[in-house]
Amino acid sequence: MLLYDGTGTSSTDVLAVETILSTRNLTYATANASQLDAMTETELKAYKLFIVPGGNSITIGNQLSDNATTNVRNAVSNDGLHYLGICAGGFFGGYSIYNGLDLTSGVWFNFYADEHLGIHLEAVEVSFPSGAPLDIYWQDGPQFSGWGDIIGKYPDGTPAIVEGKVGKGFVILSGVHPEAPANWRSGMNFKTPLATDLAYAGTLIEAALNAKPLPHF
Repeated sequence: MLLYDGTGTSSTDVLAVETILSTRNLTYATANASQLDAMTETELKAYKLFIVPGGNSITIGNQLSDNATTNVRNAVSNDGLHYLGICAGGFFGGYSIYNGLDLTSGVWFNFYADEHLGIHLEAVEVSFPSGAPLDIYWQDGPQFSGWGDIIGKYPDGTPAIVEGKVGKGFVILSGVHPEAPANWRSGMNFKTPLATDLAYAGTLIEAALNAKPLPHF
């Protein structure tokens, strides 16, 4: 799999994702902006999964060429490269005037509603179609109304995590950070143990890697 660590991504979130990958004994390579710009669609389709972590989706898109985002989109749709976007990576996976991947056929994503209340980070309760809800770290993340099957919902019922087929590829987008390490939780109250959230992060990664749909509403 290929993990994007280029300009606009959060170095601490790149590390958090790498920790999950290492814990699961999953082999991966990394690519920065210039490396991704230089990759052809043929080179991209050699990977099974492309992961874009959190950060700033506008910066991520603007630092890449139109050719790079086109190659990624074509590798997903035509060649079966799967995609996992977390927070900024979720925004980036949708349509954006800032050179988003547009894996969503023109669907644009807004922030989760708490952003508009002046809240920028919190432990948010995500509900699932089966099993107990999880308190998961959220920081300026999107909600995904209008695209995909809903894996998890925010407290207001909007989609927090979604999945869907894009041509030959499989895509999971998450507005929350189950991979968030212990130090991210400082000053917040989580009912869900850290290990439970980290395990769920691994579940999302492996579902995306293997194109295995998760239970959805």
